[in-house]
Amino acid sequence: MAIKQELEKKEKRTCLYDKHVSLGAFMSPFGGFEMPIQYEGIQQEHQAVREHVGLFDVSHMGEVTVKGKDAERYVQHIFTNDVAGAPVGKIYYGMMCYENGGTVDDLLVYKFGEDDFFLVINAANIDKDWAWMQAQAEGFDIDLQNRSDFYGQIAVQGPEAEHIVETVLGLPCSELVFYTCKTIGDVIISRTGYTGEDGFEIYASHDYIRECWDKLIAAGVQPCGLGCRDTLRFEVGLPLYGDELSEEITPIMAGLGMFVKLDKEEFIGKEALAKQKTEGPAKKLVGIELADKAIPRHGYTVLKDGQPIGEVTTGYHALSVDKSVCMALIDSQYAKLDTEVEIQIRKKTFPGKVVKKQFYNKSYKK
Repeated sequence: MAIKQELEKKEKRTCLYDKHVSLGAFMSPFGGFEMPIQYEGIQQEHQAVREHVGLFDVSHMGEVTVKGKDAERYVQHIFTNDVAGAPVGKIYYGMMCYENGGTVDDLLVYKFGEDDFFLVINAANIDKDWAWMQAQAEGFDIDLQNRSDFYGQIAVQGPEAEHIVETVLGLPCSELVFYTCKTIGDVIISRTGYTGEDGFEIYASHDYIRECWDKLIAAGVQPCGLGCRDTLRFEVGLPLYGDELSEEITPIMAGLGMFVKLDKEEFIGKEALAKQKTEGPAKKLVGIELADKAIPRHGYTVLKDGQPIGEVTTGYHALSVDKSVCMALIDSQYAKLDTEVEIQIRKKTFPGKVVKKQFYNKSYKK
């Protein structure tokens, strides 16, 4: 019985698993998958993306298609952002929420046609999201499909990304602006990114993704693990589900109200989020900069005058700005910029101050 349970808990592998192993990547479980954390080292990979270009395996992400007469109405019902009348090729970021405003997941919605949408969800939430989406589909004339096992996905990120995608992969992409996409045969290419740099995502069959990976590696593109993906997204204030968003952390608390369109006719969680926006949330997500080199980690306590006021959600010594910083969810009354706080790191407390969550300026192509 114990052996069976261990087998059931075994992490899944992406279509590029053997490629990572052959490159000597350090592999570790993430979101139910065995994923590369680093190759040459987090700092080297981080700088490659900031200064040149880097390649990520993001095949662990989930993909769900929504097609049919009520496709738009269904997406509007489960999604906080507003896709009504959106042009084909547009991508939207937003959240799926519970009735109480808590976050089911944050996701991207691609519009391929008037009755054709493509939803990209987080790897760790695929099973939960899929069950939740199916439960919300009653009464809608749609064809809902979980295509997560079909698609492989790579992300090419950095200031040289456009040149690399066009010259090495032969995929025309220069006409795409930020948060748009197109299809070339069975290949989906988009321009979004999760690093604060310009970049592209390519979704396709496992075989095609493996071919793309080989071409990019042969061309000298730096393979990058999830370690630097986290340091990169953190520096520009992008949230990670499970840290800055969760069933307990609403989009309003996380400072993502701009992606919650309360002027929409309806969506799940609208009433609770409208109330929270009007009254103000009890807690807010903030940035904190430490005066010391000590590194605050997830779960560390934030204090004000020695009293706990919240917890760190993500913290690093930010490589691009050479500062010890973190994002933290704290009592709203202390969320004003320049408020002095302390962070408990092991048995010592370190002084810091509240700052903007974006520690490094983004370099997207608008």
